[in-house]
Amino acid sequence: MRSPRKTATELESLPVSAAAATTGPTPTRALRERVVGATAIALAASLVIENMVVLAGAPSYGAPIKEVLAFHAEHPGAVAIAVGMEALNVPLLLGFLTGLHGLIGRRGGGAGADWSRLAVAAGASYSAVLMTYAVLWDGVVLSARKLTEPSPAFELAWHMHAAAFALSLPALGTTLVGAALATHARRLTPLWQLLLGVAGGGLLLAAGAANLAIADGSALLFVGVPGYFAWIVWVLATGVRLVRARTVDRPADASTSDEEE
Repeated sequence: MRSPRKTATELESLPVSAAAATTGPTPTRALRERVVGATAIALAASLVIENMVVLAGAPSYGAPIKEVLAFHAEHPGAVAIAVGMEALNVPLLLGFLTGLHGLIGRRGGGAGADWSRLAVAAGASYSAVLMTYAVLWDGVVLSARKLTEPSPAFELAWHMHAAAFALSLPALGTTLVGAALATHARRLTPLWQLLLGVAGGGLLLAAGAANLAIADGSALLFVGVPGYFAWIVWVLATGVRLVRARTVDRPADASTSDEEE
């Protein structure tokens, strides 16, 4: 009778996910997942701290321009912290997304790899727009120091800052939807995270479509706020799951069907 144990040659011939299902996660693979997970947790923590700083009495985009001037003249330090954290968020975001793409590729790719590529590309676009948003915010603060009354240039910089934020929303929404679909396709995240990601990403896309209105101070911005916090929750939940390194591979036949699709 043949031994039920598979030889090394037989294991090498199996598809990636089928071999993983047979042998279980290796220490190196678990370490990769924990590193990506730790990056995600750091990103979520940075986003929470940044929003606590920004939301502490900051004027909305629809606030009177005199109130905007007064806040930025009196609180340059708070804005400096927020803008500095945006610079930290870029490597954390791109590191998380590229690390996630690597994990998905090692699980066999398939449809998940396509969605993951979309998430990486959208995340890079989001980072670029966010840098424009931060630079314009620097301009608002620097101008506020020298003004006693709002000038047309100051008001324009504020509206462009708002427009850049609004334009970043659809890029973030695409990132969230792509990442949620990619991770769920390779069984890295459960169904509730897929639903959270798709719903949150949809709200961000819808808000971004109202770019001009938001730049003019429209309350349509708040359509995207739940989506933004859904992004933070999704990133944190994914990070915690990866740090725990509980790898759940799909059966070999399921992986094969994905490749055929």
